[in-house]
Amino acid sequence: MATDQAQSESQGTDTYDEFEQRVERITNVGNAAGILQWDQEVMMPEGGTPARAKQLSTLSSISHELLTDEETGDLLTELEGQDLEEDQQAVVREVRRRYDRSTKVPEELVAEISETTSNAHPTWVEAKEEDDFSIFAPTLETLVELKREYAEHIDPDEDPYAVLFADYEPYIDIETAERILERLREELVPLIEAIDGSDAELETDAFSGEFDDETQEELARDVLDTLGYDWNRGRLDTAPHPFSSGTQFDARVTTRFDESDLLGSITSTIHEFGHANYTIGLPDEGYGTPLGEARDLTVHESQSRLWENHVGRSQAFWERFLPAVQERFPALEDVTPRDAYEAANQVYDDNLIRVEADELTYHLHIVIRFEVERDLIRGDLAVEDVPETWNDKYEEYLGVRPDTDAAGCLQDIHWSHGSFGYFPTYSLGSVLAAQLYAAAEDELGDIDEHTREGEFDDLNGWLRENIHTHGKRYTTPELIERATGEAYTADYFLEYATNKYGELYDLEGY
Repeated sequence: MATDQAQSESQGTDTYDEFEQRVERITNVGNAAGILQWDQEVMMPEGGTPARAKQLSTLSSISHELLTDEETGDLLTELEGQDLEEDQQAVVREVRRRYDRSTKVPEELVAEISETTSNAHPTWVEAKEEDDFSIFAPTLETLVELKREYAEHIDPDEDPYAVLFADYEPYIDIETAERILERLREELVPLIEAIDGSDAELETDAFSGEFDDETQEELARDVLDTLGYDWNRGRLDTAPHPFSSGTQFDARVTTRFDESDLLGSITSTIHEFGHANYTIGLPDEGYGTPLGEARDLTVHESQSRLWENHVGRSQAFWERFLPAVQERFPALEDVTPRDAYEAANQVYDDNLIRVEADELTYHLHIVIRFEVERDLIRGDLAVEDVPETWNDKYEEYLGVRPDTDAAGCLQDIHWSHGSFGYFPTYSLGSVLAAQLYAAAEDELGDIDEHTREGEFDDLNGWLRENIHTHGKRYTTPELIERATGEAYTADYFLEYATNKYGELYDLEGY
């Protein structure tokens, strides 16, 4: 009996080892593609596009074939019948989910979606340049139909938008997302209206002037040094649209510089630091498997928003970092930390463009996109009615109405990529950031005091222990509850927002 048991355990170990090697190959192919994509955004000469497209297509095909191969399915089935360790169970769970979704969608449909999105980008560009939604409308109609078909293959009995949302956030259900976003809409709209009626005069021009790119880059390196970026595993470059990418061994940051927007480059750099810091904090020993990968977009966005908003937009941060800014740009020598704090947290009167929005009104941009794309996918909104519906919602939620399609429903690129379900994770991540920050402060004490001293090891250590080191070991709700002791909630974000902006704008009742 003992011999049979030992033999069975040995076979189980061999099967898992074979499975893990296969998963690592899939992961490495994807990570190689990620480096090529980073290079395309940052360093590749313009003429390199035709070859790069073929290279990325080939790597994508290899990864897809390895994942959906019958052998992968056989290994998963065999392992699911065995008594695995907790970490092994997590790896099997995550790969099983990817395998099932990938094998349910016909390759012909995947190819059609890929081809349609490739052709959609120039059509969207033309429509935006011509300020004419009708140019893009037929393509959007096709993409909506294709993504509905995609969702039906994965789960014909599920709400199609919920299926698409799960591509980006698999473990927060759509009902929770809707509840969170509806609450943001209900409570932020009156707060923003109160701010609009406030007589408070903030120092909004603290960072006005012209700031050369070279010195801004030096300052971006200063802020990364201040926060504790690991240069041994990362680098800073510029890109048209800031992003971070990589693995725990190589997590790169990009930012951009505008000579008239110094504050924008600082906050963008801090935001991308949050993403890269999470990536670097993933366990080295988990590399190649889900245990060494970030826990999806809501958690990833929580890390960038926590550092950008709760740290980088705090008055304590400006008390610490303003002298470095003034050393690089002596023209700002008369700016006080309070001036910098107010400038970094002003709420703009004219909020048409999402990527230019302030911290508070940004979430209503997300709510609008969520409501529009959800209704499109569910069949409750016709494509031809998108511009008017979009404009009506902007007027209702933000008090402004776009005069053009380019400044309205054509401003974002996401739908031309077929990325329906992506937008909500921006706000869901911000909500989680506030909950995590509050939990960290309960344990560490006043984090502002640490920030004033430039001491971020305790906060980062808390995030490492409670979020980063777990990779995908736990589902998102499990991870949140383990870290904070509570279920996912918007309470902390709304308390943070009302307290912060109530004080800034001297609002009664807030």
